[in-house]
Amino acid sequence: MPRRVCVYCAASQRVDEHYRKLAEQVGTRLARSGYELIYGGGDVGLMGALARSVHRHGGHVVGVIPEALQEREGIAYELADALIVTQTLQERKAVMFTRADAFLVLPGGFGTLEEFMEVLTLRQLGYHHKPIVLLNYRGFFDLLLRFFEWLRRERFVPDRWPFAVASDVDEAFALLERALAPTDSSHADRS
Repeated sequence: MPRRVCVYCAASQRVDEHYRKLAEQVGTRLARSGYELIYGGGDVGLMGALARSVHRHGGHVVGVIPEALQEREGIAYELADALIVTQTLQERKAVMFTRADAFLVLPGGFGTLEEFMEVLTLRQLGYHHKPIVLLNYRGFFDLLLRFFEWLRRERFVPDRWPFAVASDVDEAFALLERALAPTDSSHADRS
């Protein structure tokens, strides 16, 4: 059974071209590494670039999209190998979470940040032990990481963050490979 990576990223069509190229690189690596993509089901923005790249390189795409978004023309990636339609955004997140073996966070807006914060919080509270990798491409998340550091200094969060940070695609996939490598203990901390 292929390992399944849930990728959170932007649906915005207005972002700079270099972000789209990043999504394409990630899609290529997912497919070539034998990972199945679990994502938000969109055919727009980084989401669409990511899914199309996975398919172009022979990978498997599972999209999860709320019915209200699927009904908007041109939003859903109808070519997905599986397109799961949910009633609500909350149900969409639950399906993505349940199906994933790991999470990879690319640049994105409020939705991406909200999804990252949810799986991060659930990991910190012990509801899962799935690896989370934040791809800090071109320092995109630097301000957020500085805020997290301040939270740590003020003792609002633990000293050890329950996620890993990568600065480029190669590092992100090295972290995923290490975290998803078989271990003797299924409960080993893999971040």
